Amino acid sequence: MDRIDRILQQWASERPDLDTGAMGILGRMKRLTTHLGREVEQVLQAHGLSSSAFDVLATLRRSRAPHRLSPGDLLDMTMVSSGTMTNRIDQLEKAGLVARVVNPQDRRSVLIALTDKGLSVVDEAVGAHVANQQRLMASLDDAEKAALDALLRKFLAAFE
Repeated sequence: MDRIDRILQQWASERPDLDTGAMGILGRMKRLTTHLGREVEQVLQAHGLSSSAFDVLATLRRSRAPHRLSPGDLLDMTMVSSGTMTNRIDQLEKAGLVARVVNPQDRRSVLIALTDKGLSVVDEAVGAHVANQQRLMASLDDAEKAALDALLRKFLAAFE
């Protein structure tokens, strides 16, 4: 029995007329998000990164070499506001992980590029991140992982 089961039992006792099935699922998803977020942050912090900094660096890293994107492309891929993105880029630039470079196709605009240091940091961090993700999913066998993935994909598609 987990914490959510206890909450559902209380509602069943106090309000047996309520169907709390969805409450249980969504409550567990919320608690898992909290637990998983903490675990991910610990690994990224060990590499000197926050999850938001990692998000930008990883987005640049998975783009094709030379690992450069326009600020607008970064916005589209990370789904944050332009002010938030500017702040993230500023912080990453101060740390020497990204650089603003003139766009060779349009000299009036800039591209955000991974520096050599940024490439090294994100490559090391993403290796640790993937290993951590595998560790976090170790309690499920391959069939359970596939079933959970299919269910979450279906659920997410209803929103996206």
